[in-house]
Amino acid sequence: MRIVFVGTGEIGVPALQALLKSNHDVAAVVTQPDKPVGRDQRIEAPPIKRAIAGLAIPILQPARIKHDSAVAQIESFTPDVIVVVAYGQILPATILRIPKYACLNLHASLLPRWRGAAPIQAAIAAGDDRTGMTVMYMDEGLDSGDVLSQKEISILPDDTGGTLHDRLAELGPDAILSALELLGKGQAPREVQDVSRVTHAPKLNRESGRIDWNEPARVIERKVRAFNPWPGALTELEMAPGVRRKLKILSAQVVDMTGEPGQILTADSELVIAAGSGAISLVEVQLEGRKRMPASEFVRGNRSALTIVR
Repeated sequence: MRIVFVGTGEIGVPALQALLKSNHDVAAVVTQPDKPVGRDQRIEAPPIKRAIAGLAIPILQPARIKHDSAVAQIESFTPDVIVVVAYGQILPATILRIPKYACLNLHASLLPRWRGAAPIQAAIAAGDDRTGMTVMYMDEGLDSGDVLSQKEISILPDDTGGTLHDRLAELGPDAILSALELLGKGQAPREVQDVSRVTHAPKLNRESGRIDWNEPARVIERKVRAFNPWPGALTELEMAPGVRRKLKILSAQVVDMTGEPGQILTADSELVIAAGSGAISLVEVQLEGRKRMPASEFVRGNRSALTIVR
């Protein structure tokens, strides 16, 4: 089949690489524009663009895929299928009508659970025990199209947003190649999503990981894992009177201690903070503007006065 691949994030790289090695013809790749990143604001290409560097494949980077010029360019490649993975923009009807067979989206959840921009983090934070990759026929809604197929995996007790992202990415090649085979044979199923089971995973921002110490310790621990590496679970410390600094919590454990939510219960060889029920022992942390370190090392350097800002 003749494919136009539309994607931006790392999670789509294995699927794109598999398509390039298959008997399918990747006619073009559409990705987001290069953008400044980091403190030095250096211009960096999206992961999908970097993955095909040096290959003779047309790369389109429209600011808005809905613009007439972008639609016309994609249409000029006469694709049988448009494959979309973590692109970052909603495709308009003018794009959805282009391919001969379908626009297929590879989405990192078991739809209809966790429609939206952050399904991986949402699944861990909610305590789900399984997730997967869904191949979906795209429509004009947000992850609301009919399901073609799904590949399922368990969420491990120590999974973070980063580790689960990588494991889901490795499901991508089999998921999309199997779906294309069924589509080519005219055997691809269509299952309407059960709207009564829909949940939403909204886009995250830097404040999404802020810890509410009134929540149970088990909920906080899941959020610490879910938001690692981004946006990071964080709390605010008062290091001295009037001196406040953000503390990113990179890993933590639930411990059987109690106290007022946000109360520091011990800060000698470890840093334990009371939650709504139970407590959290911080394992690895990163103070704003500093390097990451074991919580025990952080405590040794800050014994004098630590208070959680609530």
